[in-house]
Amino acid sequence: MATRTDEQIQKDVLAELKWDARVRPNEVGVAVKDGVVTLTGWVDSYTKRWAAEEAAHRVRGVKAVANDIEVRLPISAERTDADIAAAAVRALEWDAFVPVDKLDVTVSKGWVTLKGEVEWQYQRQDAERVVRRLSGVKGVSNLITVRPRLTPSELKGKIEKALVRSAELDAERITVEVQGSKVILKGTVRAWAEKEEAERVAWSAPGITSVENRITIMP
Repeated sequence: MATRTDEQIQKDVLAELKWDARVRPNEVGVAVKDGVVTLTGWVDSYTKRWAAEEAAHRVRGVKAVANDIEVRLPISAERTDADIAAAAVRALEWDAFVPVDKLDVTVSKGWVTLKGEVEWQYQRQDAERVVRRLSGVKGVSNLITVRPRLTPSELKGKIEKALVRSAELDAERITVEVQGSKVILKGTVRAWAEKEEAERVAWSAPGITSVENRITIMP
């Protein structure tokens, strides 16, 4: 695949920002050097800052994103730390996927810090997703850890069985290695979609904190 120039990447990131209804493209500046995108400017909510970062990551050729966008809340959106903390706990209690009793929420000058332990990666991600949408939030630090209850060999077996169950994959061409809570996928698949599906399956195992996808594509 031909390497994309920084100019092409910048053009596509700007187009993606314009396409994303959550972001106003004139609020965000985009610079690209060696495939690394730097976002600058200011927005009026943390959700917009996050949306801009997500949009940049979606563009082909982007190696990394440095998000220097500043959040400047309008007076109407300012909340006390106590209000934000109470709203965060309420929102987490209402989310069926998050074990709120296992989490600690701290708020300082609008910045929310989440701590605690969960069993699944999606619970860690969901907790952050819930909190970053709240009015008055200027940033989120997700320090929640994922702790597996299963041994590496049990995790390996669960992932292998899940790969076999997936209609989109030829599981015989994929090997699974588990090191603690990290999964390493190897082997070959026919298309990018298959590679992504294998990674999704690996992430769905309890206690997994990272997936290294070394699968190669051989049509």
